[in-house]
Parts: sequence; structure tokens; C-alpha cells
Amino acid sequence: MHKNLPKKYYFIDKFNKRKIDKLNFDTAIIYRKYSKKIEKKLIVKIRNYCKKKKIKFFLSNNIKLAIKLDLDGAYIPSFNKNIRHLNYKLKKNFLFIGSAHSISEMRMKELQNVKQIFLSSLFKKNKNYLGINKFKIFSGWTNKEIIALGGISKRNIKYLNIINCAGIAGISYFE
Repeated sequence: MHKNLPKKYYFIDKFNKRKIDKLNFDTAIIYRKYSKKIEKKLIVKIRNYCKKKKIKFFLSNNIKLAIKLDLDGAYIPSFNKNIRHLNYKLKKNFLFIGSAHSISEMRMKELQNVKQIFLSSLFKKNKNYLGINKFKIFSGWTNKEIIALGGISKRNIKYLNIINCAGIAGISYFE
């Protein structure tokens, strides 16, 4: 079983040593860049730096590359419905994490064997907006750990103690 899962996840789309240096031990990094082809050299550079700093590093939506480059795991976005990765040979501590915006997407993440589900959007008022009440209801529909995602900031983080979540994820919270 996976012990010591991260409590905070920071989404990045470029390598910035100064931002990584500010992170504490219970924060993991997820490299997410859907608009361009992934540069292996950059991923290796980030991986090596994260290993040096003892920070977990995940690659978004490219499970084969995450396995090949010996990363800590892979992040499966809500739009990815594929379960092919269940047949891949994995190292013992390789983790799958993924995001969902609805109950049906949560069920898909359970089928994909993720350890944590990033439920979105808690505070950010976009098309996936849940709000606190709906978030609490949705999080009760799974036995997976729930990570709060969407619009979390230093101002509204105090509201997280009223919902059942194992951690947070985002960009602006860490900036």
C-alpha cells in the first residue's frame, strides 16, 4: 500500500528551480502541458531535480513516458477514459492519480485504479464548478482519497476543514 501520499500538488508547465525550491516535503509536482509535444530532456531534468529535492514528480496524460522515465507516477486527466495502462508492467510504488468533475468521471477514475481523485472545481467558478456542498456530496460517493482542485488560494484555504479532502492541488495557491 502507498504510504505518505502527497497532501499538495502543484501543476507546472515549465521548469522553474526557484518555485520548486520553495515547496515543502509533502508537495508533489505534476507536469501538464497539452498544447505542445512533451520534451523528454525537460522531463528528465525536472525528474532529476525533484529526486534531489525528494519531491514526487508526476507526468500528465502520458503514462508510457512516465513509466519509461521512471517517474513517481502519472496523472490521468478527466477527459482520458483509457484503461490500457492497467496492462502495463509497473514498478512497485508507481502511482496513478486523476481528476474528475462528476460522479461518472469518478467511477471512471476508480476503474483506472487511481489512488487519489482530484475533484474539481471547488472554488473556481467555471463550467465544472461544484462549490462546497456539491463537493462534499461527490466526495462521499467514493472510497478513494479526494484532493480539492480549482481556485484554492491562501484566502479560502480555511474552508477546507469543513470538507472531506486529503489534500489540495492547483497553480495559483503555490505562486
